[in-house]
Amino acid sequence: MSIVRIGAGSSELAPPEEIGAKAAASHTGALAQVDIATDALFAQCGVLRVDTVEALFDAAIAFSKAPLPAGPRVAILTNAGGPGIIIADACEGFGLDVAPLTEETQARLRKHLPAEASVANPVDMIASATPEQVEQALRIIASDPGIDAVIASYVPLGLEAPVVAAAIRRAAEGSGKPVLAVLMSKRGLPQGMAELQQSPIPAYRFPESAARALGAMWRYRQWLDRPIAEVRRFDVDTSRVREIILGALRAERERLTVPEAFEVLACYGIPVAQYRIARTEEELVEAVKAVGYPAVLKAVSQDIVHKTEAGAVKLDLRDRDSVLDAWRDLEAVLEAAGEQARAAGVLVQRMWTGGRETIVGMTMEPRFGPILMFGLGGVYVEVQRDVSFRVQPVSTVDAKEMVRSLRGFPILEGVRGQKGVDLERLCEVIERVSQLVGDHPEIQEMDINPLLAFPPGESTMAVDARFRIARPDNHGSRPR
Repeated sequence: MSIVRIGAGSSELAPPEEIGAKAAASHTGALAQVDIATDALFAQCGVLRVDTVEALFDAAIAFSKAPLPAGPRVAILTNAGGPGIIIADACEGFGLDVAPLTEETQARLRKHLPAEASVANPVDMIASATPEQVEQALRIIASDPGIDAVIASYVPLGLEAPVVAAAIRRAAEGSGKPVLAVLMSKRGLPQGMAELQQSPIPAYRFPESAARALGAMWRYRQWLDRPIAEVRRFDVDTSRVREIILGALRAERERLTVPEAFEVLACYGIPVAQYRIARTEEELVEAVKAVGYPAVLKAVSQDIVHKTEAGAVKLDLRDRDSVLDAWRDLEAVLEAAGEQARAAGVLVQRMWTGGRETIVGMTMEPRFGPILMFGLGGVYVEVQRDVSFRVQPVSTVDAKEMVRSLRGFPILEGVRGQKGVDLERLCEVIERVSQLVGDHPEIQEMDINPLLAFPPGESTMAVDARFRIARPDNHGSRPR
């Protein structure tokens, strides 16, 4: 297990401009930074990252003394309500659960603590608690089957801290669970710290330090308990994708056309929504007949990156008249964008409803290689920034973690009576993209946005995609 200290947003590894985060041609490139790539790599390797030297030492003390918790459920024992509340809030912030104590545990506590004490979690023994009561209460709490760890906090209010520290040490012996102590003082090093330094009890001066250290231990326990990671290989058409990419490079293009992008995805088993390309009004009418109503029109040109902002997307067209009106508006947009944009034409698709918009993307970072991204997609992806990253290759475990780590994961899982999406299929698409960018180092950036996810039994499909390519030796796209 490794703990490293690298400040958030640090540019010591490489300045963000090296991956063109500001001027990237894809959503993934705009969101990814070297610092994020570092986090992604550490998450895959079981390295815990902290932001300060203080947090580094807090974690080191805990890992060197106490056993790892079996779960996130923590109990808090205190002789003052204030620190107990601070610890409870900090635990929640560090991914721990201040779990309820069983009725049996609370009944046993009532027999040993003053009547004014609170036996709910956090357990407040009040200021008059004796060392014997501290020891008994800690033993009782640690034996609760619904508790995985204990944080015992003491504020000197008459008792000698070394006596209380000794009581904490005795109570923790043989529990098999991590017990962390918080010994507070008005000034200097709290009394009792020395007594605990020689024991298996990590001791801290501040409530947040203990919660942060225990949170780090829980994160590492979760990593250790992960199933064995498998990087799957799918049966794909690698040779055809190679032909497409090399053809574009020979034509001195750094971006694939929309039909090329969709064909690349299809070659790697990623379903693509039915589409047609129209360059004339006659072709448009025939295309809409093929895909059906309601229809969507979208400029094909890769030179128009944010098409919605440019007015190059027309949605929910339900009849011939609305389609033709939208076509005329698009013609003006394409004329303004240039001859190449006009020649590329318009993408015609059916407007799909009911699916969840997600995004799968990748950007090449010179020091790390391909960095994959997954998140909630659509036009607001760079505003919401609800995304996760991993370094290629992405395993089955990595893909599941990418999906489940989103703040908006409940939206994918199903909320307010709505069905959840096919999570297994969504993870498979991430793995297929990982294989794609690993097989073809010429891919510098790519986005599938949106990738529409539907409930199990319905197809997950790519509605739009973009690829930026280059010869690997031109831009140092692969780590040496």
